[in-house]
Amino acid sequence: MSLYKNIFRIESTRLKEYDYSQPGEYFVTICTDEHKCLFGTVIEEDVELSPIGRIVKSCWEEIPKHFHNIELDEFVIMPNHIHGIIIINDNRRDVQSGEMDNNPNGRDVQLNVSTRISPKRGTLSVVIRTFKAAVTTKCRRNGWYEFHWQPRFYEHIINDERDSRNIRDYIIDNPIKWFYDSENPNQRK
Repeated sequence: MSLYKNIFRIESTRLKEYDYSQPGEYFVTICTDEHKCLFGTVIEEDVELSPIGRIVKSCWEEIPKHFHNIELDEFVIMPNHIHGIIIINDNRRDVQSGEMDNNPNGRDVQLNVSTRISPKRGTLSVVIRTFKAAVTTKCRRNGWYEFHWQPRFYEHIINDERDSRNIRDYIIDNPIKWFYDSENPNQRK
């Protein structure tokens, strides 16, 4: 923790020198606040999604519709977290028009805020922030005010095909290993 304007704040876990808008594969984990199991239940080796879990699934699958340079790979929604692989393709060109991505106004077009205080457009952080906001908005509209995300998210830059294969296997096997998972509240008792 560091002190900023006499207030303690948690440092970012992102690599300061790394450009999270550059093409690549990223493994992400996003958790509910206090690890509350709001997304569903693991029954034997499958996750039965709750209504909130179905919203999470829908919003996750819609990410490429809102970010044309994003592809989704393997993902799983667990009772209190989601694991997924996000692939960022070359974002310097708009996929639909083939035009260079210029932003002369200094604003993040997707979020309509000044880029001086926002994460850089096209970065993994903007994708995750937009996803989390969409889920939260839909939950509130449906009266699920108890739903909150844990601040931040975990990410891992996938280095090579072996790393990618291991992470895909981890995602696929996650429901099978739920009983032993450190994210399972029953394991923390």
